[in-house]
Amino acid sequence: MHLPKIDYSTKRVLLIESSGNMRSTIVYMLRQLGISNIQAITINSQVLELIKEGSFDIILLGHNSSDHLTGMQLLEESRYLGYIKPGACWIFMTSDASQEVILHAIDSQPDALLTKPFTMEELKYRLDFLMFRKDALRDVDAAVSRGQLDLAVKLCDQVELSGSDYDYVQLVKGRLLLQMNRFKEAEQFFRQHLNQQNEKESGLCLAEAYVGQDRYADAKKLLIKLNKKFPLFLPIYDLLAKVLEYEGDLLPVQDTLSSATRKSPLSLLRQMELGRVAVYTKTLQLAETAYRKSISLGRNSCYRSPEPFLRLANIKRLEMAELPEREQQGLRNQFDELLNTASYQYPKDRSLKVKTALLRSQMSKDLGDLDEANRHLGEATKFADQLPHPVDLKRELLDITGDRLPILDKQPELPPEKTKTATHDPEMSNRVNRLGVKHYLADKIPQAIRYFGLAIENDPKNSRALLNLAQLFLESAKQETLRREERLKMVSRYLRLAERMKLTAEEMQKLAILKECSSLSLDNLPDGSLGALLK
Repeated sequence: MHLPKIDYSTKRVLLIESSGNMRSTIVYMLRQLGISNIQAITINSQVLELIKEGSFDIILLGHNSSDHLTGMQLLEESRYLGYIKPGACWIFMTSDASQEVILHAIDSQPDALLTKPFTMEELKYRLDFLMFRKDALRDVDAAVSRGQLDLAVKLCDQVELSGSDYDYVQLVKGRLLLQMNRFKEAEQFFRQHLNQQNEKESGLCLAEAYVGQDRYADAKKLLIKLNKKFPLFLPIYDLLAKVLEYEGDLLPVQDTLSSATRKSPLSLLRQMELGRVAVYTKTLQLAETAYRKSISLGRNSCYRSPEPFLRLANIKRLEMAELPEREQQGLRNQFDELLNTASYQYPKDRSLKVKTALLRSQMSKDLGDLDEANRHLGEATKFADQLPHPVDLKRELLDITGDRLPILDKQPELPPEKTKTATHDPEMSNRVNRLGVKHYLADKIPQAIRYFGLAIENDPKNSRALLNLAQLFLESAKQETLRREERLKMVSRYLRLAERMKLTAEEMQKLAILKECSSLSLDNLPDGSLGALLK
């Protein structure tokens, strides 16, 4: 393939590589390409801040498994934090070409992978190829960054490319249709694309379009076919597991996730999913293995959390139920040790205190000590009242203990006479959300946060309330220094939840604005209130 000549003289490059010799070699190659603006550094704790603040055209990220902080962890965290900007070209470089490393790197979606050592010709070809596409899609990426997805779709049609580059632009356009929840259009688009190209990305996107229309049988049939043809394309496994779970078929879900984790064991999120499903199927040994792997992977991961400790403690609780009383003490000690370790490692996590008290309450109830169970339940209630958002303790307990599969819990299992008090009430949710906006405009921020939380409690799919909460926590993070990190975590949490919802074009634009604001340093946030965004 003949590519047009790329002018690299204006490009700004960040080279991250722990090997001094390799850094020198790559710098020499880049200078031969005409690049003079090169920042070459080793991997350290300041790299993420540099990526966040810097406006780089090209980022070359080296991975060495012996490093304390690896390139893989940097790539994963950059994606998690939203630092990977559409217009930048990310190349992941590794000397470890093992399947588990390559597949895990692909999960974080770099633009390209290079196996070290590589020649100057290989680097130039890869850069030319990527920069040509990036330059062609610059206006599209700019529109996406501004939240103008309708405009981005129209701009895709104006990009004049041919061959594989044209096919790539079409994929970008189709994914934008999915992002805008225009699932019927996306279905027609990707069905035609799949018939023409018969490749995995179009097939996966077509399955996503089916899921968006609740056509799980069609999605399942297609995904099984794709899985046989592309056994190393892990997003197929993830979506297939989701579809099977919606159908209530749990053992195939477990088999699907087990197969994916065998191929790519380094994904903490996938290990946690496997553990969760294995608890529901009572395959406790498999669940324990997955959670222990999650703890190990979480030591230096952006996804590090106390959750695997809690889940592992719950497994010990479940195992105790199968043993006579005289043999339970060893498991009880392990249960206590896991919860104490979680509390020691995450002393500032206030939601952990709620979950720990709930789990201890359930353990006491299992052992027949109702007074102790009620004492711990009282502690959980007290800790929950101190949280900045309301918590449904019953549902939280169900989630921790694995007594019921939340994703299948579409209707509350309540007797007929209690249906009026069910928490799923979209109309009430919208009313409470509007009350939250009124309290915000009256400068009553704590009350506004509470009302938005109640809106979500009445309807967990109220995307407007989720976005409103993200906005308020972002504003309060700027104003309250002492609780800043906690507030920013809540912003990330609510934005991630909102991304999973079916959003209107207006909500998509607000989501894009909030994501852009959350990627800025707090000092660089717009002056004044973001209140005009509230709906």
